[in-house]
Amino acid sequence: MNPLISDFSAPSDPRVIVALDFPDAAATLSFARRLSPEMCRLKIGKELFTAAGPQLVEKLMAQGFQIFLDLKYHDIPNTVAAACRVAAEMGIWMTDMHATGGRRMMEAAADAVANFRQRPLLIGVTVLTSMESADLAEIGITRPLEESVLALAKLAQSSGLDGTVSSAQEAAMLRQAMGADFCLVTPGIRLQAGNDDQRRIMTPPDAIAAGSSYLVIGRPITQANDPLATLAKINLSLQTNA
Repeated sequence: MNPLISDFSAPSDPRVIVALDFPDAAATLSFARRLSPEMCRLKIGKELFTAAGPQLVEKLMAQGFQIFLDLKYHDIPNTVAAACRVAAEMGIWMTDMHATGGRRMMEAAADAVANFRQRPLLIGVTVLTSMESADLAEIGITRPLEESVLALAKLAQSSGLDGTVSSAQEAAMLRQAMGADFCLVTPGIRLQAGNDDQRRIMTPPDAIAAGSSYLVIGRPITQANDPLATLAKINLSLQTNA
């Protein structure tokens, strides 16, 4: 056994959510067997869910993993509420929706899962981490990016959501404004700085120090030679810097 793993104490509330950016169920299940549900949660996005459906979610949950169903709902209130209700019935740990869908949509979603004994965390997407101020300007949003993120986070909170998805670069601002109990889910996490499709990025210890609750990490783990050792190293860095 890798000594890093043998010396590692699994967290009671794993901070890392591994993004499963695989094309099909077979590749996903093969990879998941190389991880431990005690050390991470798993994120299933649009491509994988479209390819493999609820059956894959059930198989991963049967292995002990908690699932973040990342479908970013954005529709009329009744439709989003119904989708969140189904997610709750599936036993999903977390699911998300675009906060730009508005108050009525988010309130309907929160009401739809309120009576479940173990309801999913509902998270509002603020501004995608692939976007910068120039991208927002092109779609008619002219206020500064951070102001947009904060306004959408406040709307999500007042509409009954548990937290938001946003860049770790906004985590400190949001933590101060939204309070200690507000859940901050941050993608765009990289083990070191680099250039790819995520523009607003941060390392795991820096993101946690800034106030992030959970870190969505994909390629640094999924493309690692030893994913479990990489995951253990990340978790250890978070303990060391706690």
